[in-house]
Amino acid sequence: MTRVLVIDDEPQIVRALVINLKARKYEVDAAHDGATALQLAAARHPDVVVLDLGLPDLDGVDVIKGLRGWTRVPIIVLSARHTSDEKVEALDAGADDYVTKPFGMDELLARLRAAVRRAEPTGADEDEVAVETDEFTVDLAAKKVNRAGRDVRLTPTEWHLLEVLVRNSGRLVSQKQLLQEVWGPSYGTETNYLRVYMAQLRRKLESDPSHPKHFVTEPGMGYRFER
Repeated sequence: MTRVLVIDDEPQIVRALVINLKARKYEVDAAHDGATALQLAAARHPDVVVLDLGLPDLDGVDVIKGLRGWTRVPIIVLSARHTSDEKVEALDAGADDYVTKPFGMDELLARLRAAVRRAEPTGADEDEVAVETDEFTVDLAAKKVNRAGRDVRLTPTEWHLLEVLVRNSGRLVSQKQLLQEVWGPSYGTETNYLRVYMAQLRRKLESDPSHPKHFVTEPGMGYRFER
């Protein structure tokens, strides 16, 4: 059974999450502050964490960093903070996804299920994985992309960008993370690079590049690959 750790200082939100999660057969632990959350995580080893950034004792980003010191458990940030800088800071600290309050319970549960699926071992080495969409297939081992029965020619930079997004399928990847993984650690603000190369990927792989289905922009934050 999947165990969820809910970290939020608003009792009504914790209560709503606990009721909805238990109704769907999740096991749930709850913490109202960061220190208790870190202790519970170490003791209970949750399969996924739902975390509010505005905690009474610690900033949520510090909780993320504390968890990332020893675990890769999926972390879904749940917060009323709306600015892109705060969202990006949480993602760069190691969060896997971000849901803004007020939120729809169905959307949050869908994000939670996706995070748990991505964390499950595939039974094969990640370099052997081929990712299929209804329009193209990405062969991570062979470093090839096939669309409509034909190989698609990608530049090394286009491939590297595609690979990072595909390996994080369904997860929001921040602009800073993409820049540093593709161009190097000295990059982090050259968002125009991303716009140019994302446009090229969409032109080569999307059926309607002006309305992308697979390479989705989260304005001011980053990009998400959807199958």
